[in-house]
Amino acid sequence: MSVAYFENLNMEQRRAVEHGVAISDGADGGPLLIIAGAGSGKTNTLAHRVGHLIVNGADPRRILLMTFSRRAASEMAQRVERICGQVLGTNAGIMTDALTWAGTFHGIGARLLRHYAEQIGLDPAFTIHDREDSADLMNLARHELGFSRMESRFPTKATCLTIYSRAVNSERPIEEVLGSFFPWCAGWNSQLRALFAAYVEAKQAQNVLDYDDLLLYWAQTVSDPMLADDIGGRFDHVLVDEYQDTNRLQASILMALKPDGRGLTVVGDDAQSIYSFRAACVRNILDFPAAFSPPAAIVTLDRNYRSTQPILAAANGVIEMAAERFTKNLWSERQSAERPRIVTVRDETEQARYIVQQVLENREVGTTLRQQAVLFRTSSHSGPLEVELTRRNIPFVKFGGLKFLDSAHVKDMLAVLRFAQNPRDRVAGFRLMQLLPGVGPTSAQRILDAMTDQPEPLRALTGMPMPPRVGDSWQGFVDMLEQLRSGKAGWPAEIEQARRWYEPHLERIHEDATVRKADLVQLEQIAAGYPSRERFLTELTLDPPTATSDQSGIPNLDEDYLILSTIHSAKGQEWKSVFVLNTVDGCIPSDLGVGTTADQEEERRLLYVAMTRAKDSLHLITPQRFFTHGQNARGDRHVYAARTRFIPASLLELFECCAWPVVAVGQTARSDVRQPRLDVRAQMRGMWR
Repeated sequence: MSVAYFENLNMEQRRAVEHGVAISDGADGGPLLIIAGAGSGKTNTLAHRVGHLIVNGADPRRILLMTFSRRAASEMAQRVERICGQVLGTNAGIMTDALTWAGTFHGIGARLLRHYAEQIGLDPAFTIHDREDSADLMNLARHELGFSRMESRFPTKATCLTIYSRAVNSERPIEEVLGSFFPWCAGWNSQLRALFAAYVEAKQAQNVLDYDDLLLYWAQTVSDPMLADDIGGRFDHVLVDEYQDTNRLQASILMALKPDGRGLTVVGDDAQSIYSFRAACVRNILDFPAAFSPPAAIVTLDRNYRSTQPILAAANGVIEMAAERFTKNLWSERQSAERPRIVTVRDETEQARYIVQQVLENREVGTTLRQQAVLFRTSSHSGPLEVELTRRNIPFVKFGGLKFLDSAHVKDMLAVLRFAQNPRDRVAGFRLMQLLPGVGPTSAQRILDAMTDQPEPLRALTGMPMPPRVGDSWQGFVDMLEQLRSGKAGWPAEIEQARRWYEPHLERIHEDATVRKADLVQLEQIAAGYPSRERFLTELTLDPPTATSDQSGIPNLDEDYLILSTIHSAKGQEWKSVFVLNTVDGCIPSDLGVGTTADQEEERRLLYVAMTRAKDSLHLITPQRFFTHGQNARGDRHVYAARTRFIPASLLELFECCAWPVVAVGQTARSDVRQPRLDVRAQMRGMWR
């Protein structure tokens, strides 16, 4: 039989494709773990394995292929058809069209639950709630139990849903979940139990399932041995992509479907397990071989087709220090004299300037903007860079959340400043007033209507009766606006005034207030670069960045645009040139991400993922100082940062270390220690000698 499609595979890929495949029916393979390093052709290998199974007689209707997105499943099916076409010709389409059990865990779960609904006491006409619907239903139960009227702050509906989801997907008691991930909610243990019970009863009464139920009900279904045997018996082969990103609930489903591992193949890379915040469990892939007797076979794909060898050497050095991992050293035939750079800059402003200069230089020698990416640990880290890119008229698109200037809390702050600047700005006023407790859309509209015809709108605001239920917040709101309107504090002190007023509302509205406060400090630093409030608001309004997210598709910005992305959103992507922001302790690893050894190990893997996105050029940038809370860019209070602990001195030989800007011969380097123009202290001593 022709195996022309093997010509495109290396030796290890072919071992993975051929493992346990019998010519007769392809159904005698024991469990297989494919450790697929970054850029090693994972998707291509998995598609070839599916195609090879079909070509060798496996029934495509009895193959279950699970990926982490519908798009990935669709792309996989297209590749399988092309591979089968080399052997089956025109019949390939008939066979791959029968590959109907390809999709996400949740999609497959929904199909199976409808099929087995009557056997598990479920109405097959159930509907599925998305996250927003689920949060609203959670809020209804929360309100009916009286938790929305507690004297002390009870977690918001979104936080309650997140806690519920984490407990379900990690299969951990709520006490453990609260203690490990939501310590500020630990005092509400009994109330949350009651809330979740009421939430489940409400879902059942309305015949709805939420996103997590699709896995939870599936796992409960296969906990019955007869049902597990029946569902598992529907499939000769079960193949799972990105296994390092599965949670404990998904792993338990797989083990119930194929307890002996026969026909089970999982593909993943423990070094790229970075989604613990979604309850992903790296132990699933680390413990997979030992879950069976005899242990699962392991095939390691370590040839990288993406990056140059110097980049891989540096990435290998970082991940080799991991506490526990499958041994794997990526290698490539792509040689280069250019080592990855560690670039030291003075601060975040210089970091932004360095990146812009390098990006433009790369563009001049033929590397388009879209072939370059800037990666960061947290979305707020890119704030100064976004302003510099906007100022230099460089189009960009950001993945991994809203752009800095379009996030809700930053927009709230801008609304404060805009309404103080122009009290007739109804859009700003409408947004701003609804920040006050007890003020809804109707009340806000009524207040704005009363102000419209007044010659001095803010004065009218002072004289009108305060809305019912708003309490003491009203007078503080009016006083703050009057202070800003007077301009007595001057710019940029006015933005600090606005922030101090807003922070209590931020803490009340958002559970992740600590992270959002860092954005507001960043906004103050940016604002300090403008001479006045009016100029600051005008220039931001003339060319506001467009909000985009992972699911937004191709942005309508320009024929070319730079990529900005969180490291989490960059996984699976690649670019010719990659810049990693803030590779210093406190950012990578995050100062919030080093509480336990497991947390620190995941932060190490994040840096590894960022580094292995680069094909030709990698720049790790280390600002020397960061301004402290409440200081603007013209202030002097700052903290010095140390290079990330994940690149100790022993690894520096793998990098080119340099400082920027480069000091020309005969010039003196700028120093963070300011040289005195006049030594007053010496003069004081001299007065008495």
